[in-house]
Amino acid sequence: MEEKKTIILDLADCKYLGELHERIRIAFDFPEWYGANWDAFRDLLWSECDADEVVIIGEKTLTKEYEEHLKKMHKALDDLVKERYEDSIVYNDIKPFSYRIES
Repeated sequence: MEEKKTIILDLADCKYLGELHERIRIAFDFPEWYGANWDAFRDLLWSECDADEVVIIGEKTLTKEYEEHLKKMHKALDDLVKERYEDSIVYNDIKPFSYRIES
């Protein structure tokens, strides 16, 4: 049985939006040229993310000013969950994707 690949995204006490994107780049092993914006996140999530699951920790430590950014991140992850699920029904080599938020 193939082992499940999990990405841990630690957002605990992130102070700046640039820092949040740098943590994303490192956790997802995105290239150095990652654009550090939500369009780039979405694009690389689809093309470069081979994980089966993402675990987000420390999200609740972020200030209210991150609310809209977190919504955008969750939306991109939700879209990938849906797309990978639909693709996994049709294609045997596509594995479903999931993410969860832990305290």
